[in-house]
Amino acid sequence: MAVITCIEDLRLLHKKRAPKAFYDYVDAGSYTEDTYRANSADLAALKLRQRVAIDISVRSTESKMLGRKVTMPAALAPVGSTGMQWADGEILAARAAEKFGVPFTLSTMSICSIEDVAESTTVPFWFQLYVMRDRDFVKRLIGRAKAAKCSALMLTLDLQILGQRHKDLKNGLTVPPRITIGNGLDVLTKPAWVLRMLGTRRRSFGNLAGHVKGAGGIVALSKWTASQFDPTLDWKDVEWVKNEWGGKLILKGIQDVEDAKTAASIGADAIVVSNHGGRQLDGAISSIRALPPIVDAVGDRIEVWMDGGIRSGQDLFKALALGAKGTLIGRAFNFGLGAMGETGVTSALEIIQKELDITMALCGLHTIGEIGRGIVLNPY
Repeated sequence: MAVITCIEDLRLLHKKRAPKAFYDYVDAGSYTEDTYRANSADLAALKLRQRVAIDISVRSTESKMLGRKVTMPAALAPVGSTGMQWADGEILAARAAEKFGVPFTLSTMSICSIEDVAESTTVPFWFQLYVMRDRDFVKRLIGRAKAAKCSALMLTLDLQILGQRHKDLKNGLTVPPRITIGNGLDVLTKPAWVLRMLGTRRRSFGNLAGHVKGAGGIVALSKWTASQFDPTLDWKDVEWVKNEWGGKLILKGIQDVEDAKTAASIGADAIVVSNHGGRQLDGAISSIRALPPIVDAVGDRIEVWMDGGIRSGQDLFKALALGAKGTLIGRAFNFGLGAMGETGVTSALEIIQKELDITMALCGLHTIGEIGRGIVLNPY
């Protein structure tokens, strides 16, 4: 069996074990993928101060996100179609997150439904919401999240219109999905994946199936979803969602200081500095470059988190150093899931925590609260 030492090892296993279309869905950006690459490259470019002769025998990666104690300041990000990377993927990832002690966020476009995940976990999870044209559906979706006792709602703001991802088009992940000889043959080379998928009833969009009028199968649901992303979404809609929800609200997709100020002024509890993993506006700056001015502007009024490019504990450390109070991990946990199921998600979390802990130690730090910009030699 392969020795797993880092997230890259999990990525390679995921690529080997999942059908190409679904692997590429995770590991891709929009258009030229410039912003997707920049997320990782700009994190890698940051250099740290190594400190020595400091007693580092006692350390802790524990922190809090939205008042909740976490093993490390990271949550599993909402990722659509996670249940196609490994059968029942959202349930498995939620279980791994719960056991490890970090929050899990379920995507609106998940394969396992809100109710599926709620039945399979004991700790409240977070639910990610897209505001769609059908406001009645959105209202009912919020109600279902409340009924499932979700502890926070994460509203994604940067997907009013879809950015084009060339790999998805070439792989047939279109509306409707396109079956080709190539992707059909590729699936046949993944017999273990096929057997797992045959063994589950969850192979469509769980939060939509049975809840969208006149759309039953995955093709009809795909068409309905593509027609529902709402380009009219504005801050009044955000306030409407906030009032409908009535609980902790996280706004994801903030890249601009003025947007961050508006988010803070309407009473959101946290914002996520994010470019959607480089999957929307190609040519946008990396999340880590966008982070410091936003922290400076609103960090004393609202929790500022970051996602985009975090593939290691050292990446997480750098985000904290530049002011983030928490991070979201998307691709890294999906690589683990696609490689080894629930065990792989746990492995991804353990790898990141261990790297975070060792980086803290070699920088002479003991707690998450001690991490600051002074430990980075070339902050943005």
